[in-house]
Amino acid sequence: MVPGRRPGPFLFSGNSRSPAGLNWHDEHVTSQNGPGPHHQPEQPSQPDRRSAAAVELLEDVRAGLRAVELPLALPGSEQARREAAAAAAQLDDYILPRYRSLDAPLLAVVGGSTGAGKSTLVNALAGHPVTRAGAIRPTTRQPILLHHPAEGNWFEGQRVLPGLSRIRGSLDSGRLPGGDVPAEEAAASSLILLAEPAVPAGVAILDAPDVDSISDENRRLAGQLLAAADLWVFVTTANRYADAVPWKLLVDAASRDIMVAIVLDRVPPGAEEEVSADLRGLLDREGLGGAQLFVVHETALGPAGMLPPDAARPLRMWLEELAADAVGRSDVARRTLNGAVRALAERVTGVAGALEQQEAAAASLEADATAAYGDAVRRIMEATRDGALLRGEVLARWQDFVGTGEFFRALEQNVGRFRDRLGAFFRGEPTPAVKVETAIETGLQAVILDEAATAAEETDQRWRSDPAGRNLLGTADLSGAGPGFAEQAAAEIRGWQAGLMELIRTEGQGKRTQARWLSFGVNGLGAALMIVVFSMTAGLTGLEIGIAGGTAVVGQRLLEAVFGEDAVRRMAATARDDLAVRCRRLLDGEKQRFLTLLPAGDPKVAGALSAQASALARLAAAA
Repeated sequence: MVPGRRPGPFLFSGNSRSPAGLNWHDEHVTSQNGPGPHHQPEQPSQPDRRSAAAVELLEDVRAGLRAVELPLALPGSEQARREAAAAAAQLDDYILPRYRSLDAPLLAVVGGSTGAGKSTLVNALAGHPVTRAGAIRPTTRQPILLHHPAEGNWFEGQRVLPGLSRIRGSLDSGRLPGGDVPAEEAAASSLILLAEPAVPAGVAILDAPDVDSISDENRRLAGQLLAAADLWVFVTTANRYADAVPWKLLVDAASRDIMVAIVLDRVPPGAEEEVSADLRGLLDREGLGGAQLFVVHETALGPAGMLPPDAARPLRMWLEELAADAVGRSDVARRTLNGAVRALAERVTGVAGALEQQEAAAASLEADATAAYGDAVRRIMEATRDGALLRGEVLARWQDFVGTGEFFRALEQNVGRFRDRLGAFFRGEPTPAVKVETAIETGLQAVILDEAATAAEETDQRWRSDPAGRNLLGTADLSGAGPGFAEQAAAEIRGWQAGLMELIRTEGQGKRTQARWLSFGVNGLGAALMIVVFSMTAGLTGLEIGIAGGTAVVGQRLLEAVFGEDAVRRMAATARDDLAVRCRRLLDGEKQRFLTLLPAGDPKVAGALSAQASALARLAAAA
């Protein structure tokens, strides 16, 4: 029978439900009568194919959880980081070891609140002092694991709780075995192993630190040990059984379907019935109605700080019955393992959701920057299309270049004579054309710098209005154009102008137009083409007259006279496209000042974790 059915004043019968295990089989059960006097330690059985597939899945999940990074400061991210770390730790500490060693002894962790009497209870189970108990808190600073002498092989290696080093021996006068380091100074990264004949084969007992210890490290270690347990022996007292911290852990145990035995310690005479009934009601409401409940009456301790021999007898007998029943042990282990896998699936789902939130937040911040700088490029190109650049210095240099109204009248009357007069002017005086180029470079650079600064300010404001973006920016000031951007813009403009001159040369290679463009000069024709580009308002469908007193008419007529109307339209569109590409490149470089702050996340990670969570849920459901 499954232990826990013995009636008596110290024992409340519990729920005997034992859900099917995860790929466990009868061949794992060597005996239903428990170990005899010549009991030999059981050896690990080989997992079947389904178990091997489950282990492979669990290892993939562990690798995925270990790789999780949630760098953006989003609500819930810190909790998700803790959940990912805790889930990965439980995989290492319990789930994977239990899957790989399905017939290992059960690990019963004794936990509870500060001063509840855990160490005193463990000493009572052993029948003599094996761990320190006292009034100074915290008493248990280092976990101590008691096991049957024949079962040390299960715990001496790193099969379970691999992050804790092993110390073999016993605690003697406050000194760790094999050294001179006081026990209270020992790091909580080790596990003391004690071979204890009083511990029945098939069950090991682990004395854990206080779950509500004043030491952060002790609380962390207590949680880690409880997560690695096959069953809990939870110790509380008659005046502290409703404390919040223990109940939070007990509710977690209920969600994992772990077997729990509650020890109600220091119950005053005459209060047992009332306190037990109240505690039982709390357990029922939290889904722990099947928990075993043991009562230890308030009593004086012996000279060695020991409870009377009968005080812990019901709990000892329950553990002995459990150890003797291989089927019952298998039921307990599979029940806890199933619950742990089911809870793991929920945790992994939550972590995957947190990753998706990170990806969405990063995408939103990137979209803010992309929109701001995309708008800046659009405004730059609008400023170069509507004739706005043909005012001021550019207009003055262009008019110096081509002459005054008298020149326009000559152009209207005879394009040929205009070409001859202007050609001679170009050949003799190239400087005015260069001045036009310089004025265009200066004006265009001013527009680009202004729009880059505007985009940076908009992006900075949008990011700082978002907690994640604000955290990424920190104290950095990216609200203006970056260092060296003015020089980069000037270089791109000069590169655009050089490309435009090369376009003139390429277009003028034909025999019919070569003499014409050579007579006007590359710089002069290039200046004219720039003026035409800055007065385009009809896209690729044609050229329209710009502003500033017919400024673009001269350039347009001149170019048409040399190359023809279709060629001028084509060259202007090509030059404009090249300018747009260069402006986008400039602004994309500025945008990268923000985007480089975003974490380099892999969008496939969240999807992979979600798929793994579904596989874990199916694994638990199919067990």
